[in-house]
Amino acid sequence: MIGARIQNLRHQKRMSLTELAARAGVAKSYLSSIERDLQSNPSIQFLGKLAPVLGVNVQTLILHDESDKPEPIDQEWIQIIQELTDLGLGKDSLRRIVHQLKSSQTAVFEQAQ
Repeated sequence: MIGARIQNLRHQKRMSLTELAARAGVAKSYLSSIERDLQSNPSIQFLGKLAPVLGVNVQTLILHDESDKPEPIDQEWIQIIQELTDLGLGKDSLRRIVHQLKSSQTAVFEQAQ
């Protein structure tokens, strides 16, 4: 289970096994054996090297919390995304819109104070 969590976090960070091993200062072969569950009991020191590179704490690597799983996207969100795509709005455009909305929201909040 720890290996799968490490691998999942590594993929989320879009890091290769080699990159994670190098940045954490651990042996690539050992990291690989952990991710493939050939080794299932890494030391706290080993996890302590990986955790900051993965942007989590050691507890996140050790403990499994079902609440960490994202909720599935409901059908209405899928329909909204399809409508935006049909309008020709891509991911970059939507990200810019979200950024503008956040900026506007912050400005309105600051003016209200």
